[in-house]
Amino acid sequence: MDPDLSALADAYGVATRYENAEQREVVVDTEVVIAVLAQFGVDASTPGSVERELAEVRRVRDRTTLPPTLVLREGTEHDAGSPAVVHLEDGTRREIGRTVPGDLPLGWHKIVTGEREVVLAVVPAKLPEVPPAWGWMLQLYALRSADSWGAGDYGDLAEFARRSAAELGAGVVLVNPVQAISPTVPVERSPYSPSSRRYANPLYLRVTDTKAFAEADSGTRERILALRPDSHTELIDYDAVWTSKVAALELLWPRETTPPDEDLRDFATFCALAEIHGADWREWPSALRDPHSPEVKQARKELADRIAFHAWLQELCREQLDHARREAREAGMSVGIVHDLPVGVHPGGADTWALGDAFAARVTVGAPPDAFSQQGQDWNLPPWRPDKLAELGYAPFRDVLRGVLRFADGVRVDHVAGLWRLWWIPPGEPPSRGTYVHYDAEAMMGILALEAHRAGAIVVGEDLGTVEEEVTETLHERGVLSSAVLWFQRDYDSPGHPFVPPRDWDTEAMASITTHDLPTVTGWLTEEHVRIREELGLLTEPGREYEAAREERAALIDFLAEQGIPGEDPVAALHALLASASSRLLLTAPADVTGQRRQPNLPGTVEQYPNWRIPLPVTVDEFFAATGVHSLIATLRAARPLNR
Repeated sequence: MDPDLSALADAYGVATRYENAEQREVVVDTEVVIAVLAQFGVDASTPGSVERELAEVRRVRDRTTLPPTLVLREGTEHDAGSPAVVHLEDGTRREIGRTVPGDLPLGWHKIVTGEREVVLAVVPAKLPEVPPAWGWMLQLYALRSADSWGAGDYGDLAEFARRSAAELGAGVVLVNPVQAISPTVPVERSPYSPSSRRYANPLYLRVTDTKAFAEADSGTRERILALRPDSHTELIDYDAVWTSKVAALELLWPRETTPPDEDLRDFATFCALAEIHGADWREWPSALRDPHSPEVKQARKELADRIAFHAWLQELCREQLDHARREAREAGMSVGIVHDLPVGVHPGGADTWALGDAFAARVTVGAPPDAFSQQGQDWNLPPWRPDKLAELGYAPFRDVLRGVLRFADGVRVDHVAGLWRLWWIPPGEPPSRGTYVHYDAEAMMGILALEAHRAGAIVVGEDLGTVEEEVTETLHERGVLSSAVLWFQRDYDSPGHPFVPPRDWDTEAMASITTHDLPTVTGWLTEEHVRIREELGLLTEPGREYEAAREERAALIDFLAEQGIPGEDPVAALHALLASASSRLLLTAPADVTGQRRQPNLPGTVEQYPNWRIPLPVTVDEFFAATGVHSLIATLRAARPLNR
């Protein structure tokens, strides 16, 4: 590759070569590098344009020693380049000379020099130690109870957390992403493709737990209860759940609510417009695609009531999520409720509409080719632009974290390696023709630590798959837990890739047998994961897949024996194996202790498989009354007793 083009790509964090899953170096096609640079507004199409762009980069770089945003670990210093004043978050000022000192308080400040103003985030070096606990990986929508409407809701979350602590001794509940959807039908089913990561999903509201319902007259209550959808369907009908709840909440809306702040107003405006023009703003009339256009300002006046309604729904979400958190804590949970943060948002959703400049809107992220997916993966999620994040003081990233942490005791960051780099796929290219774009991991990790510190929350990073060693090492250095999943705890340097004994798993980790993207325990033991893929025509050699599944199951049964764990009841044995792990958090899933065969999500499918629509086979009451549940978690409870 031309040295100037390579230098220009490096300046924007665009990789010109990388190491693949087989640890072999791959050189990125020049055309791909040029196409990715174009997403930064950089013209690298000719040698002359590359020379001009590179000269501008160097001119800006040489002008100052301060980056657009300075993220500084507590106790460290940075050269300000010239005499400066720090405007502290509390409103006071501090003259600092030419050095940003290491004794500034944690928080968001501003450095002012003679020429520039720079956002300064002073962040903790390390988060506090996570208390040991066992608990649940919960797919909230899968719960059903006497009071929920066809899918699990925030009321179910509160009851599940409270009873898990009080009756089972659990210390933590990890819940699937509950970020906001577009308020349209058909409802987006995947919790990992939200419209916004800054706001909550009203689909999970329990209508009958609202103050408005409690204060309604008997006639209104009867009308609302009559709207309840069928709660006994084989699969969750999101459209029916959403339609019935919106109709009920419209009957309850008091129309006297607190005026929203600017960000919530923008989100609520998107929701009101989406109800008219559809879920994807890219298909709206062109004048409405810009949230700052005169037409949108006019729409805000015309749709004022509907905007206020959607803002009110967020108030209700906050109230019910806060209630669930209190129930968990008051029942004695040592960690509490941890919320899952997806890696991105829907490309046509509320966040990309309101924060367009912060995204590389025409790019999608995914994964390069590997043994799991030989063609690579396209997740259809637009990435942050790292340069815009820095220019904006990382406010978009900060606000996403605050949106989750405002009602959470912790956050699990999906694909945490994305804080270091993401696989960008240029427009019109297949997933295999992309490249990595690097982010300022020191800044991203620092801001994550700062916001978690302020919220008193723990952080877990999902670092499964092809992840650089630096990622896991940094997580542990900063007090963030990594992830340990039994299926992946192998010694890949040894022949046959034997399982690693749980006592040797990372201590600073959240450990589990499986995940939502893998077979359930019963499904794996009965080869359901092979059967369903064969039925859907996803296997070219099903016989070999069945044989591999049987060999792996036999290897695991042998491993259990080596660990001194009887294998007569494989489900109980696997939970006993998990209980022997050295990791701080030990999590299992309700689906695994109720014998469910079907996994929540089957990667690589959309309509062929009922992803995110499979309910638990028992109600919440039946779950806590089941003797099998109590017996299966006995080893976990003994290994991580709840500290009251």
